[in-house]
Amino acid sequence: MNSNTPVTENDHQSGDSDSEAEDIFHDARFPADEEAKLLSESHAQKAEANALFASACYSDAISTYDHALASCPNYLDYEIAVLRSNIAACYLKLEDWKTVMDTATACIESLNRCLPASTRPDAVGARGDGQTDAQVAVVELSGQDEEAEQKELECLEQDDKRKEDIRRIRTKALMKRARARVELAGWANLQGAEDDYKELAAMDNLPPQDKKVVQKALEELPQKIQAARENEMGEMMGKLKDLGNGILKPFGLSTDNFKFIKDDNTGGYSMQFQSGS
Repeated sequence: MNSNTPVTENDHQSGDSDSEAEDIFHDARFPADEEAKLLSESHAQKAEANALFASACYSDAISTYDHALASCPNYLDYEIAVLRSNIAACYLKLEDWKTVMDTATACIESLNRCLPASTRPDAVGARGDGQTDAQVAVVELSGQDEEAEQKELECLEQDDKRKEDIRRIRTKALMKRARARVELAGWANLQGAEDDYKELAAMDNLPPQDKKVVQKALEELPQKIQAARENEMGEMMGKLKDLGNGILKPFGLSTDNFKFIKDDNTGGYSMQFQSGS
């Protein structure tokens, strides 16, 4: 839990589940002046960490980003997502692929909480016309209060900028996570990488260089996934055979009495019993 989590009156009640407690902590708020102070401390530490990253002091940068996270109120999801994205970038430089994957995932989860449910990536198409509520929303201005309308327009512009920043950071986090999954290899990781790259391919804000990386990955991954799948299935069958021999030995049998036939269409196996000669 973030060390700067505000305390609520529910803190000492027993019987709450971990998820319920987490929701309570996340929804609690600091007074405005205290929040501003904590955020200022976090930003100062982030600036120091950025300088360390630029100097290739990645381990020190990670430690300083962690301090920035500890100072940041835990309900400021956007600020936390930015810090986690930066931490993932450090681990990427250190080639700590498992931590890159985990940190990038945490970044994406924080970004998802920044947006209304109807505008999140998993809500696209929920209307049945391929659009979210936010994409078809229309703001009506009365024309009676110019000052109020100007403030409303400024708020809308700020919201649009924040949404664009969220999309940009999400893109970077997906690129980091996909790269890490490819490096980690294995059937599940490679499949996850392909899913990330497919999501990236559907985005309209990818820089040209990233587009090339995504296209190349989507061309190469299917074959890698198939090879990893067959390899892991072979290893599993070998372990099952060793286990089966141990069970069958007291009965004078072995797995050699059973013939495993692979179905090339499904990749599955069927088994036939054959007695010894």
